[in-house]
Amino acid sequence: VQLQAFGGGLVQPGGSLRLSCYGSGIVFEDYTIGWFRQAPGKEREAIACIGSREDNICYTEAAKGRFAISRDNAKDTVSLQMNSLRPEDTAVYYCGARGIHSSGYDYWGQGTLVTVSS
Repeated sequence: VQLQAFGGGLVQPGGSLRLSCYGSGIVFEDYTIGWFRQAPGKEREAIACIGSREDNICYTEAAKGRFAISRDNAKDTVSLQMNSLRPEDTAVYYCGARGIHSSGYDYWGQGTLVTVSS
């Protein structure tokens, strides 16, 4: 099982980035996919999640109004469109996969670094 998070990079404040999470080795469409981030010196925090059939979409306050999560099960991919980025969005972003009967996330990607700076 492998989750690959990619799409991070350096962006100026106010800019946009699109992150993607690709899953292999699992029946991707059976999993809820969540995006998380961890800034230096801080704990990992949840950002957004999306249910297996694009139902049950959730956003935390950090993401509401600026980020949008979507999925394409045919491509085993979940995307996170991030707009109006701020310096405080700088972090390593991770995706995780949670099975139907799981209480927590079963699998994690390796993380992709997003740096928001002028």
